[in-house]
Amino acid sequence: MKTRSLIFGAFLAAFCLVAPPVPGARQGKIVWSDQEKPIAQRIGTLRSLPDDVRSRTTRELALQIRQLSAGSHKLTLANALANLSTEGDFGRDTLQEVTTTLADALRENPVPEEKGQPAAPYVELAELVRYEHMRASSDSPEFSAAMAKLESDDERRQHVDFTLADLQGKSWTLSELRGKVVIVNFWATWCPPCRKEMPDLDALYARFKDQGLVVLAISDEDPGKVRPFIAERRIAYPILLDPGRKVNDLFQVEGIPKTFVYDRDGKMVAQSIDMRTKTQLLEMLARAGLK
Repeated sequence: MKTRSLIFGAFLAAFCLVAPPVPGARQGKIVWSDQEKPIAQRIGTLRSLPDDVRSRTTRELALQIRQLSAGSHKLTLANALANLSTEGDFGRDTLQEVTTTLADALRENPVPEEKGQPAAPYVELAELVRYEHMRASSDSPEFSAAMAKLESDDERRQHVDFTLADLQGKSWTLSELRGKVVIVNFWATWCPPCRKEMPDLDALYARFKDQGLVVLAISDEDPGKVRPFIAERRIAYPILLDPGRKVNDLFQVEGIPKTFVYDRDGKMVAQSIDMRTKTQLLEMLARAGLK
């Protein structure tokens, strides 16, 4: 499965001089220019920074990338930064600068489709526009195709139903939870942003469960990995297992963490493309009537 964490891992691999993770780029070793190398190094350390410093650094990097010469390396850097910029809340102004930089890089260095689907950087840009409500100027047919793909995916998700068992063997069926507010969260033990948002999810579950909140956290991993991880962290909300990734595929999940919120009528009213802070999760729950 392609995940946001794996995309970042691919970027780090590119920094170590292997093939860059940009569709259509020539495969082989990548050599950063003197201008590009310090930017790549700073992107590689973003997750280690406090949120306020990370926000400021992300904005600075977006502006620096925009000044680079056109080329696949510029797009690699812009896409990697965009991938990391949604891991929480670093400010809308910062996210807009990142979005503008990615749109500019794609305009200068368009990339072909991947197996008949829009290339990953176009989907990244479309997600920023559709789900983060950023502004992007693009007359590219590939961008239009990415926006259409997201709209189609969301339409399918509105009608998804599933039954999965949790770690205790209890079965949960989404359609049987009408009357509840439901969070469906896709995650994995190895995913740093997933781990970062779990305490907030657990705190919100404790706060709202008596008001009808249900959290269903879905992992496609082996239960032997999931059980000790959950026990160590004392997570109280249900952890569901998705062997074979059937439910992941139903939801068109191509990156984790990913969260969907359903209101008491069973309508999907909010979703995220990455980890959310407690404040952001509260905003999502408010759309389902929980405050």
